Amino acid sequence: MTRQLLLLALLATAPTFAWSAAPCAVDIHGTDQMTFDQTTIAVPKACSRFTVNLTHPGEMPRNVMGHNWVLSTTDDMQGVLDDGLKAGETQDYVKPDDRRVIAHTRLIGGGEQASVTFETAALKPGTGYSFFCSYPFHSTLMKGTLTLAD
Repeated sequence: MTRQLLLLALLATAPTFAWSAAPCAVDIHGTDQMTFDQTTIAVPKACSRFTVNLTHPGEMPRNVMGHNWVLSTTDDMQGVLDDGLKAGETQDYVKPDDRRVIAHTRLIGGGEQASVTFETAALKPGTGYSFFCSYPFHSTLMKGTLTLAD
């Protein structure tokens, strides 16, 4: 009887543990209208790794309306964009091995998805972080801020 009560108590509290866990992932959509559906992302400090799942629900191909998700410090954003433009579409508009890029997805077209997971230890408290699409000229509209959250 004691064993059954213990099992029942564990099962009753299991959903509480699942709900209290920090969400260590986010889903974000980039559209044919050159927008992300989110402009802020809060990464819980409890997460050692964080995943961004990018979906392009539009219909246009990557060479016309491609999107990616790139993360850098806010101070490095313009340099990453400039070098990404030089790198071109074959490199997903991200300079290969760019140390300023904390994480990035591949370039996707309408109907496609891409994900990236990064170590949150790369994020430093008090530093400003920006995420953006590095496809030419998209970052004007497709950008946001990423922060560490308690």
